[in-house]
Amino acid sequence: MVQFNLLPDVKLEYVRARRTQRVVMAFSVLLSAIALVIFVSLLLLVNVAQKKSLSDLDKDIKSASSKLTGTKDLNQILTVQNQLNSLPALNAQKPATARLFDYVKELTPTNAFINKLDIDYTQNTAILTGTADAIDTVNTFVDTLKFTSYTAQDTSGNKTTAKAFSDVVLSAFNRDSKEATYTITLSFDPIIFNTTDTVKLTVPDIISTRSAIDQPKALFQAAPSGSNQ
Repeated sequence: MVQFNLLPDVKLEYVRARRTQRVVMAFSVLLSAIALVIFVSLLLLVNVAQKKSLSDLDKDIKSASSKLTGTKDLNQILTVQNQLNSLPALNAQKPATARLFDYVKELTPTNAFINKLDIDYTQNTAILTGTADAIDTVNTFVDTLKFTSYTAQDTSGNKTTAKAFSDVVLSAFNRDSKEATYTITLSFDPIIFNTTDTVKLTVPDIISTRSAIDQPKALFQAAPSGSNQ
């Protein structure tokens, strides 16, 4: 079948324009409807759901506040809680007292014994009282303390080396036919008991006899026979 287009070109353009206009209008109406739905949904969410959620939260807060207020000895509980929270920091500040036993083993000569050890971690001082087989052993003990150093490494890997003890003084000693008694006072570097540092003592190898200055009798030993006096 043969069809003939009897509409003029102007009429055809008009029809096409009206068709396009209707399509655009339909899309505009659809988009407007979608926007309206979204707007209404947001409005309901803000004015209804959010208000209800805030209201529920207020009720929960009031309920929890009421329970806390009614808790017996609340102030004491909070004080204890604060103290518990501060325990880790306090624990880091306390001295590593367990190291003392290892230090004593490293520093004490074989023939010296410590009967009493008074240590003050606040003043960083100590008093050692004990016995030894001879005064020379006591002197060796004193020299060992004087010349012992330490190397400390902190958590960042930084190392520090210094003398472990200062003001080492043999404040009292006595000798009888069986043994020598002594009292040594000293100050120590608090770093050697720092819990956050790894500490290693370097104990010198002290000879049992002291220098001629400390023992003048060595200057007056008899000369070998045949030598000039």
